[in-house]
Amino acid sequence: FVTQEKVLEDQIWAQLRLCYDYEIPVNIVELGLIYGFKIEELPEGNKSVEVNMTFTSPMCPMGDLIKKDVERRVETVPGVKKVSVVIALDPPWDQSRMSEAAKLQLGLL
Repeated sequence: FVTQEKVLEDQIWAQLRLCYDYEIPVNIVELGLIYGFKIEELPEGNKSVEVNMTFTSPMCPMGDLIKKDVERRVETVPGVKKVSVVIALDPPWDQSRMSEAAKLQLGLL
């Protein structure tokens, strides 16, 4: 049995996987930049999504572009009306957050 919430979560993850760090050819989910997200009900029945993420470096030169890409893509999910991105620098990102697939793609395995 698949709930509507599970479908929505899967759609959000799918959109996040379309976002890339512009300096690394791996999507931000596989890089381990997404710490999670919260979905809240809005009064008119739509959803608000707060994405908690980080960057590979606190001084990431592409941070604003990545953030805007996340907002733009998650807003395409049906029923999502508002998206906010919270940048967390603690815990800091390191390579241990990367998926096996990302490490393999980048030649780290």
